[in-house]
Amino acid sequence: MRSKSSELMERISSFVGDYYRMRYTSPTVRAIAEGLDISKTTAHSYLVEMDKRGMLSYQDGEVRNLPKINKTPTGYFSAPLVGSIRCGDPEAEEAEVEMYVSLPEALFGKGEFYLLRAVGDSMEDKHICDGDLVLIRKQPDCEVGDIVVALDENGENTLKVYGGIDKRTKKVILKYANEAVYPGKRILVNELTVQGAAKHVIKTL
Repeated sequence: MRSKSSELMERISSFVGDYYRMRYTSPTVRAIAEGLDISKTTAHSYLVEMDKRGMLSYQDGEVRNLPKINKTPTGYFSAPLVGSIRCGDPEAEEAEVEMYVSLPEALFGKGEFYLLRAVGDSMEDKHICDGDLVLIRKQPDCEVGDIVVALDENGENTLKVYGGIDKRTKKVILKYANEAVYPGKRILVNELTVQGAAKHVIKTL
């Protein structure tokens, strides 16, 4: 049996990694064959061999795992877009990853991040509008003035400005940031879990 070419294995690895970074999904055997100008039979046989060597996981005709391939290029990180968050009264939301977005560390910094799609108009004074993508850094605490993903005692979440503790009621203050529409409006909650703080807003112009 003819031995496998290490050079072609590297080309396949690079192709699969680049394909994932661009599309956030693994390529089919056909896509690999067409992208590298090789036959589907050759692509299949190499994927089987690379699976045996632990270079990737190839099962049932699909590349399912890429343990030896960096899914984001050096200087980038992958942030999951986990759905929408209401910029208004708290609302129950279940996180579900829609896609992964590669972002440069030079612009957005380092840390563990995720993206949320803003819904509503209560944060417009902080330049967060309906439909914007908000980059959230995961952190369990916050300071007064931070824009936080707040989970209240009812298991509902919202994006608001943390306003500290109300002296009279001893409750946590969550402030709206749209004085034209919601002058002075705030929410008081008994308990608060911080799921992260907003660090950047990605807009469509």
